Amino acid sequence: MYDGSKTTMTMNQSRSAALSRRRAERSPPAEGRSKNRQSVRTSYERYLALARAQTLAGDQVEAENSYQHAEHYFRSMSESAR
Repeated sequence: MYDGSKTTMTMNQSRSAALSRRRAERSPPAEGRSKNRQSVRTSYERYLALARAQTLAGDQVEAENSYQHAEHYFRSMSESAR
């Protein structure tokens, strides 16, 4: 019987390292922060509109998902205003 626990652990560590690299690549430079605020606001409005449309269409699961995304961007806007 094959025990893949070492392989799985290595794969998980590899995924974690890859995610960390991607997050670092997406971090905006200091001079791009105002552009980032506009982007966050646009994303917030987009997800809010999408959630409303999905609610009207009767898709509550997707609407809740979009509302949660909108909430994330709303909190990002609140934090950046401080």
